[in-house]
Amino acid sequence: MAAEEKKEPWLNYLALSTVILAVCATLSTFKGGGYSTKSVMNQALESDKWAQYQAKSIKGYIYEMQRDKLELELKGMKGKVSPAVIGDYQKKIAEYAGKIEKYEVDKKEISTEALGFKALKEDAQIHGKGFGMAVIFLQIAILLSSIAALMKKKYVWLMGVAVGAVGLVFFANGFFLFF
Repeated sequence: MAAEEKKEPWLNYLALSTVILAVCATLSTFKGGGYSTKSVMNQALESDKWAQYQAKSIKGYIYEMQRDKLELELKGMKGKVSPAVIGDYQKKIAEYAGKIEKYEVDKKEISTEALGFKALKEDAQIHGKGFGMAVIFLQIAILLSSIAALMKKKYVWLMGVAVGAVGLVFFANGFFLFF
């Protein structure tokens, strides 16, 4: 075996570390994509809930206007119409008041649900950011390792390992959110 064909021992470690970095980069891409999907889905659900909230607000406002109108009409009729008509007005005013209250309760529930979707969306965005940063650093590390293998320069590989270590920290942070 010629001297130039002799394989340097650190090249085995370079190959192994590159494979590990590539697997982590692939997993980071996969997990980041999953969190991105969760973020988009929860954003859509949140938007739907706020649209539903607005619809309930509008319906409640219409009933408030009708109730106020009937109350004003009733004030103008006192003593001019039969007690049965006044009773009908009061019944309708009470019905509208009940619907207004129902819409207020519905709006509170919808608001709580919308804020829940918002929290899920924000959590997914935080996890996704960690995985996104991991992909960047891991890909740079893989690039440096590839250059080191081609040039047979150990110091380039060590730089790649250092950058890869940063990527691995971001990768772990994508799961555990420790920073």
